[in-house]
Amino acid sequence: MANQTSSAFNQRDVLFGIVFALLAAVGFSAKAILVKLAYLDHVDAVTLLALRMVFSAPFFIGVAIWVRRRHAVPLDMHDRILVLGLGLIGYYCSSFLDFLGLQYISAGLERLILFLYPTMTVILSALFYKRAIGRMTMAAMALCYAGIALVFLHDAGTKEGGIVLGASLVFASTLSYSIYLVGAGHAIARIGTLRFTAYAMVVASVASLLQFAAMRPLSALDLPLRVYELSAAMAIFSTVLPVFLLSFAIRRIGSGSASLIGSIGPVSTIYMAYVFLHESVSLLQIAGSSLVLAGVLIISLNSKREGK
Repeated sequence: MANQTSSAFNQRDVLFGIVFALLAAVGFSAKAILVKLAYLDHVDAVTLLALRMVFSAPFFIGVAIWVRRRHAVPLDMHDRILVLGLGLIGYYCSSFLDFLGLQYISAGLERLILFLYPTMTVILSALFYKRAIGRMTMAAMALCYAGIALVFLHDAGTKEGGIVLGASLVFASTLSYSIYLVGAGHAIARIGTLRFTAYAMVVASVASLLQFAAMRPLSALDLPLRVYELSAAMAIFSTVLPVFLLSFAIRRIGSGSASLIGSIGPVSTIYMAYVFLHESVSLLQIAGSSLVLAGVLIISLNSKREGK
């Protein structure tokens, strides 16, 4: 009887983990849609990022205070430098470059480029930790970049200039996030997932607000109500909730399974972009997206196998 109860609890945990991972993936994917909708009201990237952080910062500050009370041991100087550096690189810099890039490219292409982060972490790990890249992983990476090339060609044929600049900015955003991921493993092991995430997001929020204060007058906040509504939605549904839902999912089903479920992200972005932004979907885009998804799944499964 006890074994049956334990099995039922385990199955329920796995089910919740899958649901949380799916909701996190869709939430993260919706960010690009909300940003593109906000840009219709002629708000700039600096202001929009600051608004997103204004609405999300109170949640992370609250979590940071709560976690600090639970952890009696304060961060030492090494940990503080890790939080500061990785918060700036992984959340502030990556987000700003992404917001800039979305001014020039479609939401579908943006999400696919961001989805290349596993290929970049493989390359960075090979450079920093002298890890060999296997033939299967190299072939999968080739699939990913071939897929991006196809979607890029699709966008080049449907959008006016700026696509190269936009794709480059989002690629730089993905590289920034990949650097964060490579370094975050050590920091999370020392500090804890919830504590590190809350602190790093507070750092990114402060950086975004300082950037706005230095680069924009207060009159830049004279915006339509719709921009504030979209910013609040972005903060809650595409920042705060996905971050914690993903943490809960990883705790229940592991990071490998959570990242595989996250593969639905680009697909959901393309579908939402079609519905809400009226972005076209062509066979070239479907083919390119399929190649990227296949490549990332192979890399993720291979990494999971090697980690056993």
